[in-house]
Amino acid sequence: MKINASEAVPEAVQPYVQLQQQIHEALRREHPEWIEPNGDCPICKAYESRLAELLALSSATEHRSAA
Repeated sequence: MKINASEAVPEAVQPYVQLQQQIHEALRREHPEWIEPNGDCPICKAYESRLAELLALSSATEHRSAA
């Protein structure tokens, strides 16, 4: 999963995209056994999805408490 953070990504979101890419690469490095023969990594995707969910929940909680 290669993401070019400079293409069509708002500047404020770029750090998140870069962090997501670093996490993806780190998971693949640390757990090569998770990588399927075709190069896909479903477990990595599951971790990334869960992180996105947690960040969304955290953001929603912060917005509610600030109101």
